[in-house]
Amino acid sequence: MPLTPEQQAEVDRLRAEAQTTRRATVAALEEILYAPLPVLDHGFVRVIDYMGDDGAVVQAARVSYGKGTKKVSEDRALIHYLMRHRHTTPFEMCEIKYHVKLPIFVARQWIRHRTANVNEYSARYSILDNEFYLPAPDQIAAQSKSNRQGRGATLTPGEAARVLDLLREDALRAHRDYVTLLNEDEAGNPHDPARQGLARELARMNLTLNFYTQWYWKTDLYNLCNFLGLRADAHAQYEIRVYAETMIGTLERWVPITAEAFRQYRLGGYHLSASALAVVKRMIAGENVTQAESGMSKREWSELMQALGREG
Repeated sequence: MPLTPEQQAEVDRLRAEAQTTRRATVAALEEILYAPLPVLDHGFVRVIDYMGDDGAVVQAARVSYGKGTKKVSEDRALIHYLMRHRHTTPFEMCEIKYHVKLPIFVARQWIRHRTANVNEYSARYSILDNEFYLPAPDQIAAQSKSNRQGRGATLTPGEAARVLDLLREDALRAHRDYVTLLNEDEAGNPHDPARQGLARELARMNLTLNFYTQWYWKTDLYNLCNFLGLRADAHAQYEIRVYAETMIGTLERWVPITAEAFRQYRLGGYHLSASALAVVKRMIAGENVTQAESGMSKREWSELMQALGREG
């Protein structure tokens, strides 16, 4: 159940209302405002509010009043220049707030990005629903032999089914015991030692990391791009990457020129070290450069060759 009945009622109410404002609004983002965009099996991303647009980035960069330049081509060139040269403050003038429902283990990765304002659902105050994440069979893989924090080969259908059974059984048992500890089940055993109901802040301890939590997450455009640049990367864990990819869709609706520059220089670009740049220059000059004489580590060399589409 992506949204509770109460949340759905709130979404319906908010989407039925129209506000009059003098501030900049973006029609494409207004179309999906408040609406849940599904992610994984029970998760979602919702845009709750935003401030600014591409014009606000241009305005801040030019330190002028109004919308800045009048030609879209000039605005586009400026935003691309700002992104290319990592001028950050104009992008910090825009902000966006999301409501996100996500597995706890994804939230613990996400919270590493400390440049946002976060308010999370409190299991000390409220009771967590019996909703937990189960990966699709094609996402169940063995540990990578070359990457300590990545996945290797996908398991066979039989092996994947066994993993799913274990995950499902563990989560169902954990939530059943959680409810027993809380004594929220009216049909509970009156002789249960937890009859009085354990404190919610203690009862939550046994829940597994694939249970869903929710939070409101507000950040500025610059730090949103930093988050998306890392978490939408092909090397990011699948479960957080699909959230980032969904959020890129909202970025493209909100600030299409900035999103274009982001894809060009951040998501699809490659940052060269001084040593790597020197190697590329030597290659362009026709020199056959090897890793041993490049001044680069084996890992950096391999990454550069991969980015250049060459064999290491």
